[in-house]
Amino acid sequence: MPSPLQDASPEPYWLTQAGAPAPADPLDGADTCDLAVVGAGYSGLWTALLAKERDPGRDVVVIEAGTAGWAASGRNGGFCAASLTHGHDNGMSRFPSEMDVLERLGRENLDQIEATVARYGIDCDFSRTGELQVATAQWQLRELVRDAAGPGRDSAGRRFLDRDELRAEVDSPTYLGGIWDRDGCAMVDPARLVWGLRAACQSLGVRFYDHSPVVSLAPAGAGMRLHTSRGRVDAGRVALATGAHGRLLRRLGHFVVPVYDYVLMTEPLTDAQLASVGWRNRQGIGDAGNQFHYYRLTADNRILWGGYDAVYYNGGRIDPARDQREATFTVLAEHFAATFPQLADVRFTHKWGGVIDTCSRFSSFFGTAHRGRVAYAVGYTGLGVGATRFGANVMLDLLAGERTERTSLKMVRSKPVPFPPEPVRSGVIQLTRWSIARADRNEGRRNLWLRTLDKVGLGFDS
Repeated sequence: MPSPLQDASPEPYWLTQAGAPAPADPLDGADTCDLAVVGAGYSGLWTALLAKERDPGRDVVVIEAGTAGWAASGRNGGFCAASLTHGHDNGMSRFPSEMDVLERLGRENLDQIEATVARYGIDCDFSRTGELQVATAQWQLRELVRDAAGPGRDSAGRRFLDRDELRAEVDSPTYLGGIWDRDGCAMVDPARLVWGLRAACQSLGVRFYDHSPVVSLAPAGAGMRLHTSRGRVDAGRVALATGAHGRLLRRLGHFVVPVYDYVLMTEPLTDAQLASVGWRNRQGIGDAGNQFHYYRLTADNRILWGGYDAVYYNGGRIDPARDQREATFTVLAEHFAATFPQLADVRFTHKWGGVIDTCSRFSSFFGTAHRGRVAYAVGYTGLGVGATRFGANVMLDLLAGERTERTSLKMVRSKPVPFPPEPVRSGVIQLTRWSIARADRNEGRRNLWLRTLDKVGLGFDS
């Protein structure tokens, strides 16, 4: 029997769609601006757009190493979540006194994303269907039951589903129960969201330079000077929105590591195939293991299937050749077949990977450099589709020197625990990945190593 992967194209499905904007010209020569944004992914585009909405007269330039959305913003699953803390439990473990505020701000942020999509007519298949967290093992089910009954989790938007109720929503023999968060997540076409945000920025007068990697950043008078290989920009203020690819501030290397995530995309399902699964409400889905899968339907009824095998390559070097990993694609295809045996004949048309910027607290952190003239937001750990808009507002607040509700948060004022230097860093991460996989095979029980990391606030999650 031929492999379901044999004809899969090694490129991100989203970025192969028609409608990508023509690249802007590279920077060639000298330019000046009030605000320079480095990076044209979600973080940079939200920063540029919000900067112009706050002050239409501000001159904003976006400088991009490739083209808009070529990295994480065009490769992700399209889960636009309200959470700013990579989930309630992670937030409670780090910012318990702030969780009510953080969850309110997260919901407001998602509402504002939805309003922005409508206001600028961004055609990105934005659909607030919510997300199902599903248990596929008894220990996961016990945790979900406990989670559903926990303090602060009785929102009308969250509903626990037993096995039969869950399978009435999406039919998989692996499901034992789950929680449907009805209003805390939207599904989007990630590349079209990038392209729409870029067009919205341009409509407000933001200028773009593509294929212009910034190679240095240094003070110049009262502002900053950014050099590319062919030109320079003098800016009053700079927002760094480079994710895992950032190398302009050495200090960030202590806190951020690049983790590779991998994804498959099926061919469009037939009406009969889709009916065999159900999925009428088109929710995003994530399973409740430590090594978890995430999956969703696209507008043309493909299934995106990703996650599980988050990989850190020793040394932390980013290499485009690592965007393809056949061993992981094979495992993902096997897991897909076990989850949906009724789709045994479905083929995969695309397979790809990409880098996630993660830190030891699994949620973003923020700061300034060069006497407040540079701001950064990084470490989103896979939940950046929505949270980057919040981070953009934080960067703009910090650059303005404003004390706001956002900048007063401990989450914004504090930093994660740094990773140790190499080669210890690689040893710590690989031991932690092994321990997490072992916990999934051992009823979720965390070994001494994981318990120790939990106590000191340094960990590594899938």
